[in-house]
This record gives sequence, structure tokens and C-alpha cells, in this order.
Amino acid sequence: MNKELFREIDIPEGIDASLEGATISIKGPEGETTRTFDFGGLEVKKDGRKIILGSKKSSKREKKLMNTITAHIKNMVEGVQNKFEYKLKVCFSHFPISVEIQGNTATIKNFLGEKIPRKMTLPEGVQIEVQKQDITVTSQDKEVAGQAAANFEKITRIVGKDRRVFQDGIFITHKCGREI
Repeated sequence: MNKELFREIDIPEGIDASLEGATISIKGPEGETTRTFDFGGLEVKKDGRKIILGSKKSSKREKKLMNTITAHIKNMVEGVQNKFEYKLKVCFSHFPISVEIQGNTATIKNFLGEKIPRKMTLPEGVQIEVQKQDITVTSQDKEVAGQAAANFEKITRIVGKDRRVFQDGIFITHKCGREI
């Protein structure tokens, strides 16, 4: 059943939002973030301190698309106000693991006693801080911060061995303000 449905996203004071075609740019105290969306059949307009998103004849598909885009825009607004932060813990039982950050490359040395270090490329726009066994990943983009944290977990994944015995690795302990 098609019906008229609109969503309003409030832009707080101190945050500037601009809409150019399918690209939304948001500036705030923590930086600027830009993203291009595929609005499909949705109407998008900026009215003062609000972004209005909707359709006069919206179906289930448009409603899902509208809710998804609204969540992305709210995350962009929150990211330029306070950066998203993920905390990870380096866990080992026998071989001490060391993590080094050089530019946009992270190197994990001595994982399970391996001679060759494991390397991963960090996404653009992420800041990583390593303090002994704690790693902090911060970014104004929630998806980039989450992907960087997931890459740390993925690179230290153990395959072919019993996870109950081999519990070494890097694990996420906090996601954007909530403990896991």
C-alpha cells in the first residue's frame, strides 16, 4: 500500500550540512564527512536546520531505503560531533604479541611464535593508538572505525586449531560507547 511518508533529520547547532544532488556534506568540530547516496525514488531537500527525506507514494522499499539513509545521516552528524571509538585488547598466553603502527600499515609481530609478521593496511581516515596491550581505534566515520577494528580481529584469527585451547589474538572489547 503506497502512502505519503517523510522523515526529518534535525541538524544541531554548530553543525553545517549541505546537500548537492546526491551528495551530503556535514561539517562539525571534529571534522568534515561527505557521502554520496543512491536516493532511488525519494525526494531530498534541506529546509533550514533539517534534512527532509521522503516520498508522496512510498512503498515498503522506499520506507526501508528512507530508514537506512536516515540512520547513515544521523551517524554522520554524531561522528562530526564526537568521534566513534573502538577499544581492542591484545590477548596471548605464551608468545607475547607486539603491535606497531607505521603510517597506514599495522604490523603484528610474534603472533603464536610466527617468524613472519602479519601486516594489514589501515583504512583512510582512522587514528590508531597502541598502549602496550590496548588498542584504540577512532574515526569520525562509524563504518571506517568498525572496519579497522574488525580487520585487527580478522588478521589474528586462528584456523585449523581448537579455539578453546588457542585463545590468542586481538579482540574488540568496546564498540562506540558500549561494552561487549
